Amino acid sequence: MIQIIPSISIINGKLTRLKQGDYSQETVYKDSPIDIAKQFEDYGISKIHIVDLDGARKGSPVNYHILESIAGYTNLKVDYSGGLRTDGDINKAYEYGATSITASSVAINKRDLFSSWLMSYGREKITLGADAKDGKITIRGWQHATNYDLEEHIDYFYMRGIKYVKCSDVEKDGILEGPNFDLYKKVVALFPNIHFLASGGVRSVDDIKKLEDIGVKGVIFGKAYYEGNLSLKDIESLLK
Repeated sequence: MIQIIPSISIINGKLTRLKQGDYSQETVYKDSPIDIAKQFEDYGISKIHIVDLDGARKGSPVNYHILESIAGYTNLKVDYSGGLRTDGDINKAYEYGATSITASSVAINKRDLFSSWLMSYGREKITLGADAKDGKITIRGWQHATNYDLEEHIDYFYMRGIKYVKCSDVEKDGILEGPNFDLYKKVVALFPNIHFLASGGVRSVDDIKKLEDIGVKGVIFGKAYYEGNLSLKDIESLLK
């Protein structure tokens, strides 16, 4: 069964969604991140993905207090991302309650350091964030383009033992037009032993089922729920 992972994105401590990673196109929701996390837990969700958008833009985590609150008031497993660049950042994330982390920029800028994390913390606790636009990796909250090819980037860390990869097509994020199914078909075929987490564009239960049929192991979604396209009942049905 495909793993269902809601995403909680944070700016200034508030639940916020961006469109295609554009910080000038943000939607702030009235619900608190903690209340939303509790709702997900009540309907059977076991894991959430927190995106510290402030941290991604700044280059170091900012919203540890949100992580601490959610980890303290729920039994959810929390994957934390956004600005994690150093061993100190990761240790602090774990100290505040994260069960795993996702990092992307450091995997481009300091490849040896990211590779060492797989050994130091274990491959179950480290996810590679491989987010791309036009086939090229983007970093720093998707604000910076690189010349790194998506497939080559994944292969580099596949050869070094990566197990979990969160893969996004930036142009599909936050617009509710469906995931880039062709992209996921391609990477799943190329790397059948990697647990891919699809992120970006999910708009319905049908999209999630199609991703499962492709062979994606997990799906991360946000806006589809916050805009009412996916209900808590829909999410609950996917967990049965």
